[in-house]
Amino acid sequence: MSLSAIYFDLDGTLVDSEHLHAVSWNKVLAMFDLHFSETEFCQQFAGKPTLEAAKVLVEEHQLGLSASALAKKKHIVFAEISKLHLPALLPGAKALLAWCREQGLKVALVTGSAKEEAHSILTGHDLAKYFDVIFTRDDVEQPKPHPEPYLRAIAHFSLTASSGLAVEDTVTGSSSAKSAELYTVVVPNKYSLSADFSHADSRCSSLLEVQALIASKL
Repeated sequence: MSLSAIYFDLDGTLVDSEHLHAVSWNKVLAMFDLHFSETEFCQQFAGKPTLEAAKVLVEEHQLGLSASALAKKKHIVFAEISKLHLPALLPGAKALLAWCREQGLKVALVTGSAKEEAHSILTGHDLAKYFDVIFTRDDVEQPKPHPEPYLRAIAHFSLTASSGLAVEDTVTGSSSAKSAELYTVVVPNKYSLSADFSHADSRCSSLLEVQALIASKL
């Protein structure tokens, strides 16, 4: 395998933001007298695009507004909260991104987050400079677990899937990458540790291990 490009997820993969997503959702859902514990929320919705989570919440709890309206409220709240309480980068995240660039690899961000949500994190941690291209939920018709997000990124580079490696932390994201025929590496977050990742090509316990894996394939 000769690598030319690395495709990274954002939430739960590079940044420990699942907690902030749960907090944001609970702030929005408080107007409907709904509350999820962080564990409940992340086990059900981690890795799912906001609009997809909103569709489930609207249907299951008969919230009386459209999924798109609910998702918009959550996008706004997340962006506001993340400016005040920027979620921490996962250990080794920035070093791995910098190292990938030093190796001459193309680097893409492929996230299920909305553009405004991703922007607050990328700006807060000065991460945008590490990516050749960024695809958010707003840039695709069909979000993860559909392969479109990764297929769009692969096409942007004019490369084949066989020359790329994706790094993900959930079944939703890894299924998307694998369906796009990318070599798929999972680094489970604390809520996805027990998930079935049998479809993935490799499993690592940290981003440091991911770097070693990438190095072995150069």
